[in-house]
Amino acid sequence: MSLSLYRRLSARNLLLAGVFGIAAFAGSAHADDVLGQAVGKDLQQAQSALASKNYAKAMEAVDAADAVKGKTDYETYTTAQMRAAIAAQSGNTDAAIKAYDVLINSSRTPKAAKGQMLMAQATMAYSAKQYARAIPATERYLKEYGADPRMQTMLIQCYYLQQDWKGTAKAAQEQVDATIKAGKVPAENQLQMLATAYTNLKDADAKTHAYVLLAKYYSKPDYWSMLIHDLVANPNLSPPLIFYVERLRLATGVLKDPSDYQDMAERAVQMGLPQLALNLLNQGYANHSLGNGPTAAADAKFHAFVAQQAATNRSQLAAAVTQAASAPNAGPALTAGYNQVLNGQVDAGLALMKTGLAKNPRYPDLAQVEYGMAQMDGGQKAAAIKTFEAVSGNGPARDVAELWSLLLSRPAK
Repeated sequence: MSLSLYRRLSARNLLLAGVFGIAAFAGSAHADDVLGQAVGKDLQQAQSALASKNYAKAMEAVDAADAVKGKTDYETYTTAQMRAAIAAQSGNTDAAIKAYDVLINSSRTPKAAKGQMLMAQATMAYSAKQYARAIPATERYLKEYGADPRMQTMLIQCYYLQQDWKGTAKAAQEQVDATIKAGKVPAENQLQMLATAYTNLKDADAKTHAYVLLAKYYSKPDYWSMLIHDLVANPNLSPPLIFYVERLRLATGVLKDPSDYQDMAERAVQMGLPQLALNLLNQGYANHSLGNGPTAAADAKFHAFVAQQAATNRSQLAAAVTQAASAPNAGPALTAGYNQVLNGQVDAGLALMKTGLAKNPRYPDLAQVEYGMAQMDGGQKAAAIKTFEAVSGNGPARDVAELWSLLLSRPAK
């Protein structure tokens, strides 16, 4: 074999065949890139055996080339290329990954080719269910070459299939956040893996938010059911948020038991909104959830109590509004304004609540949700949706607000 043939047996001409469809990797050529006779002979034999799909013979020839003493950098690089080609085409994952490592870490490999190699290396490891080996190549690719949906999904799945829930949550959350920020819809399977990861991590708030996103982008009954169940069971939910979730249950047809109505009305009274409690009880009577069977007498007694509370509140409302206007904290304006809305003074009530929002509420996200609920109860549906969509933070208040926004945005049946 002549040296000119050895020279042509280079990275530019070596086929890296296999399932990834990468035809060739071209290394950076140097003037002194010449294969010695010993290495060149072995690699020519390897190339011929590879063309005949005699992979065992091809790998023996590469091993012989690798065993040659005193190889130049170019010879080592070209030998690794041939090993990668044979290993990839024959499905020898371990050998291919090791050969890719040599090529990826070589200055001879152009940047674009390194990216293809990292992708191939990660995909081979993943296909062989060697998820721990696929992760470093995938992460390096994403770090050096930027976002790629296929690689990002594969990274999430690598963690998920190993039941590495922290890794799954981190990788999936980053991808979901970036997708939403770009104005696109996250993949359903990514959101499902995110929810599963947070479930196993026992992170109730994060799990709930994952289901909020599933309900938002893929509005399936199972997601809504799971979501409302989780919100009710969430130990981090404050009493006002529990009340808003109970109203969600009512709005979605889940809340029907008389005791649920009483619990919901009691919460409204405790929040200083007896007229709202009365409105909700009246709704229970209208849909025949209350006033029937053995609980009818108790229902009527509680209804009368709440009606009296509402009447008393109504008689004191003007004074409460006056006091709220000059109060230094937000609470009085929010409560008095909401009561005005419930008693037909919608514009004045919402304006008073606005002054309360400007007084730095202790829990601004909760105050904003309350304002959105008042807008909704005052018949300002579009404005309520905007208010709910503007609730920020990472806590359950945002989740509850987002659910109300979704519910109000549904087309009328």
